[in-house]
Amino acid sequence: MDAYLAKRNELIAQDRALRPDSASALSADEQKADQILRNIRAAEDKSVWGPDKPVHNIYGPQQMFPGMEFLTARETIVGTKLFAILSEMPKGGLLHAHLDATVRADVLLRLALEQPAIHVRAMEPVNPTTVGTALPEFQALPKSQWTDATSLTDPSYAPGGWVPINNARDNFGQDLGGSSGFDRWVIDALMINPSEAYGTHNTTAKIWEKFDSTFTVSGGLFRYVPIFTKYIREFLLSAVDDGISYVEPRIMFWFKYLYGEDGEENVPHRVWFQIYERVLNEVKAELKQQGREDEFIGSKIIYSTSRGITCDELEWYLEDCLALKQEFPALVAGFDLVGHEDSLRPLIYYAAPLLKFVGRQKALGVHVPFIFHAGETIDDGGPADLNLYDAILLETKRIGHGFSLTKHPKLIEICREKGICIEMCPISNEVLRLTGSMPMHPLPAIINQGVHVALCSDDPSAFGNMGLSFDFFQVFVASEVNGLATLREFVWDSIRFSSLDDDEKTRAFAALERRWAKFVEHVLDAYGEKYGAPNGTALH
Repeated sequence: MDAYLAKRNELIAQDRALRPDSASALSADEQKADQILRNIRAAEDKSVWGPDKPVHNIYGPQQMFPGMEFLTARETIVGTKLFAILSEMPKGGLLHAHLDATVRADVLLRLALEQPAIHVRAMEPVNPTTVGTALPEFQALPKSQWTDATSLTDPSYAPGGWVPINNARDNFGQDLGGSSGFDRWVIDALMINPSEAYGTHNTTAKIWEKFDSTFTVSGGLFRYVPIFTKYIREFLLSAVDDGISYVEPRIMFWFKYLYGEDGEENVPHRVWFQIYERVLNEVKAELKQQGREDEFIGSKIIYSTSRGITCDELEWYLEDCLALKQEFPALVAGFDLVGHEDSLRPLIYYAAPLLKFVGRQKALGVHVPFIFHAGETIDDGGPADLNLYDAILLETKRIGHGFSLTKHPKLIEICREKGICIEMCPISNEVLRLTGSMPMHPLPAIINQGVHVALCSDDPSAFGNMGLSFDFFQVFVASEVNGLATLREFVWDSIRFSSLDDDEKTRAFAALERRWAKFVEHVLDAYGEKYGAPNGTALH
């Protein structure tokens, strides 16, 4: 039997030899912390996620299990010891997040209520029958167009009429909950809830309709300079609070102007960059003054536009991106096309202008790598799935999502050999119905093939997975193979495959090492007595 067990362990080790975390040599303290995390996971598997535990939401599965549907499980997750530990863990970089969906919906609403220029309207009467379908639309108006309208819910309200946001809130119908009902109405329009993801919109096509509508609602707020400025600050500081030390958000430049303080749509892209750079430097200076310099390395921007535009339109955005790269060389990280891959144009449609863009970079002496969304689909062989081929042929630096990559052994081999990191967004993929739960997610198959992965949150304001702790949690509890070495590899890869230059990465890794050592010490001190145990010899 001993000989059989030795062969068994050897086969398991060979099978996992390609995993990026297989080469991670844990220190003695890290090995102890790893065992503690595994023991807590095993204990909570029974005490929290056992099949006899009650489900607190009628939508989604009616049996608890680790890695279950996030929107149903979220409140349970936040009460676990494991989530408390992972919330303290330094996360490295956030490499895939859309800026206009990175600040909590209630915080965005609070920022809006501070601005007298913000008005709201609905295109249908808002009453108990329609409140679940009527969407609020926001806009900052020039002062000459401000109104004194008092209510959206009064029977005399004419749909399409603008109402100052605070008037609309103060006078929201009592049969709809008054001011708190207004808040609920707006926040529900900015987020996906379980009844939608797991009920009325339980297909990829239907849930994207709801998902897109959240940006329609938020856009009029996000694109107003006073809110945009505070929004950036909220994003950066909330990321730092969750242990994220570097962020590389995608900013959608499809709109050519923001609304200025005067309510006019007249603020060009270069000013967006100036605002972002100013707020970024202010946050870094504040943290340095507080002695927290290790907690935040910085940020760069991935210039993004819609994959719904024409090739002629794309030419303008590519030239705009090059101009911004020349003016803000340290801030522009790359270029991407964003939007629903299943319904919008594939990368092959844009091949000619994208190839021309590469030549233009050489002529100007700048480098703007592609960092493409590709394979965010359950499609097999259709245009969205084939985006993976074009992304790789166009020499993408990383791949956003790459959900369908597991179907392509040659592409997996190329990603492994060329070091193309996959920005995986597990909770986003589940909520947007590419997978039913974390145990069904392809992430383990990707890392088992030796492809590097950075965990990302994508659009956390719509899903409620703020920061990165939730995504780390869902991935960790869904696999008994994953341990502290896996978490560490995700964290280090998020810096290794970032757009930081070599000197910046050196500083980032040094700071990360210091913070990681403190985290491991915290795990041992806080949980070692109860959950520590000698390491076993069998492979997990």
